[in-house]
Amino acid sequence: MTEMDSKAVIEDTFAEAFPLTVARVIVTADNSRLVQSAAIAATGFASSIIGCDVEAGIDCELTAAATPDGRPGASLLFFSFSRPVLEKSLVNRIGQAILTCPTTACYNGLPVDPEKCLKIGSQLRFFGDGWQGSKKIGGSRFWRIPVMDGEFLVEEQFGTVKGVGGGNLILLCRDAAGGLDAAEACAAAMRDVPGVILPFPHGIVRSGSKVGSRYKALKASTNEAYCPTLRALVPTQMPVDSVVAYEIVADGIDLVSVEEATRRGIAALLGHPSVIRITAGNYGGKLGPFHLYLRTIAGLTRD
Repeated sequence: MTEMDSKAVIEDTFAEAFPLTVARVIVTADNSRLVQSAAIAATGFASSIIGCDVEAGIDCELTAAATPDGRPGASLLFFSFSRPVLEKSLVNRIGQAILTCPTTACYNGLPVDPEKCLKIGSQLRFFGDGWQGSKKIGGSRFWRIPVMDGEFLVEEQFGTVKGVGGGNLILLCRDAAGGLDAAEACAAAMRDVPGVILPFPHGIVRSGSKVGSRYKALKASTNEAYCPTLRALVPTQMPVDSVVAYEIVADGIDLVSVEEATRRGIAALLGHPSVIRITAGNYGGKLGPFHLYLRTIAGLTRD
C-alpha cells in the first residue's frame, strides 16, 4: 500500500527523540497470571517522565524456555534520564510490585558494566532483616530474601544501556470510532517490535502535550493545535474534515528499534479509511538529537 493508494498524507516532518538510560528486568513466577500481575504493577504510572519517575512497559512475554529459572516470565523495560533516578525507581518498583507478588523472582536482562550498573538486589536485600543470603552463579551474585511463601530471588546488579525515548506518530482522522481503531492498529504494529515499549495506557495518547504552559508551575500543557474543540480559537494543525487526533509514543532500546517501530506504525495507518494525515511531534530539533523523518522511514521521497 502506497501513500497515493491510501489517500492518507504523510507529512514531510520528523519525530524528535532523545537519549534515555534503559534497564531490562526479567520477572518470572509459577504461572503467567502472576507474571502479568507483577509486570503490570511494576510498570504502572510510568507513561511520561514529565510527570513520572520513569517511562516503562512490558516488552514481551517469555516462555519458560527463555527465562533464567525455566518458569513463565516477561521482559520489562524502564527508561530514565539518569542512572541514579532509574536505580531508585527500580528498587522501589521491584520492592513494592514484584517482591510482594507470590512466587516471583527478578533477573537482570542486560550486560553488566560495573561502572554503569544499578545496585538493585544489594539494596532490596535489607528487607530480609539480616536473614537474607547470597549466592554467586556464573559470575553474577543473587540475593535470597526470606518471604512468607519461601524466598524471593533477585540479582544484585542490573545492567544499563543508552536507549531512545520520544519516538512518536500523530494521526488525524475523519471519525472518532475509526480514529481509535486506526490508533489501536498502529499501536499493535509498533509494540510488536522487540525492544520497544509504548509507555502510555493502551499505547495511545489522547492528551498530546507541548512544552511549557501559561501557568508557570506546569512543565507541559495541552497541545491546542491538535484539539478539535479549539480549532476555531487557535492556529490549528487539524484538517477541516478531521474530528480526532491521537499520538503514539514509542521508547526503544536503540535507535534502530524505534525506527522500525515507526515504519511499522506508518504501514498500519496507510490504507485505513479513517486516517487523513500522518505527522509527528518535534521542537525544531531543540529537544533531542534523533530525528526520525517519516517519509524517509516509510520509503517515500521527501517534499
